[in-house]
Amino acid sequence: MLGQDLAHDLMGKVGFGELAFWLVAGRRPTPSETRVFEAVLVALADHGFTPTAIAARLTYLSAPESVQGALAAGLLGGGSRFLGVTEDAGRFLAGTLASSTWTDDMPDADWDTIALAAVKDARAERRLVPGLGHPVHKQEDPRTPVLYTIASEEGLYGPHLRLFAAIGRVHPQVLGRTLPLNGAGVCGAALADLGLPIDMLRGFALLARAAGILGHLAEERRDPIGMDIYHAIDRNTAYIPDEA
Repeated sequence: MLGQDLAHDLMGKVGFGELAFWLVAGRRPTPSETRVFEAVLVALADHGFTPTAIAARLTYLSAPESVQGALAAGLLGGGSRFLGVTEDAGRFLAGTLASSTWTDDMPDADWDTIALAAVKDARAERRLVPGLGHPVHKQEDPRTPVLYTIASEEGLYGPHLRLFAAIGRVHPQVLGRTLPLNGAGVCGAALADLGLPIDMLRGFALLARAAGILGHLAEERRDPIGMDIYHAIDRNTAYIPDEA
C-alpha cells in the first residue's frame, strides 16, 4: 500500500487519520498536518440525531442483519444540508481566492476587503455563504475557536482560514445580522489549507461521520429507539389526500 510494506511499514506505525490523508494526497502528512486533519475528523464525527443518523437507525431496525446497509443508508444522506457544508465552504473560499489578489502576509484589513466583496456578490446573486450560521449555536460554534487555535499552533493558519475569519468579521455589514462561523465550514477551510483536493472534502466529512454512525448503530443494539421513532411517525401522521 502506498509503495510501503503494509505489515511492516504501516501497521502499528501509521495512524488511521494519517493513512487516510496519505491515501488521498499521495504524500505522508507532517505531524502538524496530521494533528489538524484528525481534529477535523473528530469535529465532524457526530452531530446527534441528524437525518443521517436516524436513517441509519431505521434501516438497522428494518434489516438488523445488515449493518453495512444501515451504515450506507446514513452515509447516503450526506448532502447540502447535512455534511455538505464542509465541501461547500471550501469550494466557496477557494473560488474567492482564485479570483482575488492576495498574499500570505496581508493585514486583516485587506482580507476584510476580499471577504466583503465575496459576501456582497453572494448576496446579490441570492446565494448563501456556506459555513455562516448554525441551527443550534447562535453565538459561537464551540468547534470554531478550537480549530483555529490548533491550526495556528501548527503553523497551518492559511489563506482559506484567514478568508473565512474575515467573512466572520465583515458579513454583518451586508446581512444586517451576526452569524457564527459554523465548525463544519471551518473544517472545510482547514482541509483546503492542508492542500487537499476541494472536490474530495465531502469525502472526509463522510469518513468522519462513518465513525459516528457506527456508534449510533452500536447504541441502537444496546438501547434501541428505532421502533419508537417509527411508531411516533406512524401513529401521529394523518394522511390527507389531494383534492381532485
